[in-house]
Amino acid sequence: MEFLAPLFICGIFVIQIAMLAFVIWMVIDCAMNEPNQGTEKIVWILVIIFVPLAGPFIYYFVRRPERIATHGK
Repeated sequence: MEFLAPLFICGIFVIQIAMLAFVIWMVIDCAMNEPNQGTEKIVWILVIIFVPLAGPFIYYFVRRPERIATHGK
C-alpha cells in the first residue's frame, strides 16, 4: 500500500506534463495556422491559455476542424 502514493503523485505529474504539452501544441497551431482576419486568432489564443483544461479541447474539437475545412491547414 505504501508504494501507491508515489505512483499516484507520479501519475498526476505525467498528466500535468501531457496537458501542458497539449496547451503548447494548441497555442502554436493557432498562432501558425489561424488566418489573420480580425481578432479571432488572439481571442482563440487567450481562450486556450486562460480557460484551463476546456480551452485547448474546445479549440481542438470545434475550431480546428472548421479551420482545416475552410482554409485547408
